[in-house]
Amino acid sequence: MSNDNSLDLHYVHQSFQRSLKENDDVVIEAYIDGYNELVKFLNLIGTVFSFVSSDVKSKIKVMEKHKEGENAVHYESFKKMMKFEKETSLHEKSGFVSGSRTMLRLHRGLDFIRLFLKRLSESDDTVSTCTTCQGSYNETLAGFHPWYIRQAATLAMHALPTRPDLLKKIFGTDESLSAALSVLPQMLTSCDEVYRRVQQLYTDFEFHELP
Repeated sequence: MSNDNSLDLHYVHQSFQRSLKENDDVVIEAYIDGYNELVKFLNLIGTVFSFVSSDVKSKIKVMEKHKEGENAVHYESFKKMMKFEKETSLHEKSGFVSGSRTMLRLHRGLDFIRLFLKRLSESDDTVSTCTTCQGSYNETLAGFHPWYIRQAATLAMHALPTRPDLLKKIFGTDESLSAALSVLPQMLTSCDEVYRRVQQLYTDFEFHELP
């Protein structure tokens, strides 16, 4: 894993590739490895999404407890986890912190991160990063956030630096940026496949509306 001051897309790509299990499943530990690196993106762009990244840390702690608990074998992959919680109705049990519900929040965040990164890489330096960020946010996370969070996030996006400055902040040197942009298409392909599989599993188990 890279240091906290830059984003290692190669590590994200490797982790997400490692998470792909059989034809339709995703290994939770490898998913979290990739996600942990990718969420640095939110920290590096400033305080705009600090509330999201702090929430990610608490969600990952929940999953670590599940993976160390007596039912750890059921928390190796998304499919196993959802099957276990569905068959035992654990996702409805009062006082139980559902792994499926917890990972749903990360899944939604991944949709925003991948879309913003994709659009940021495809735009040119004349396009406002605020506009790119707002569009990506409105199409993904905004639908799950209450009004006051949407308002605060939208206002904070106006403080985002220009595209060249933002890319330098995320990837560091020009050399690092060049290397990152070369691996970005592969990373996004892996990310898209992980997202597609997890999205389908939430649909199959009817877990999209977990409270």
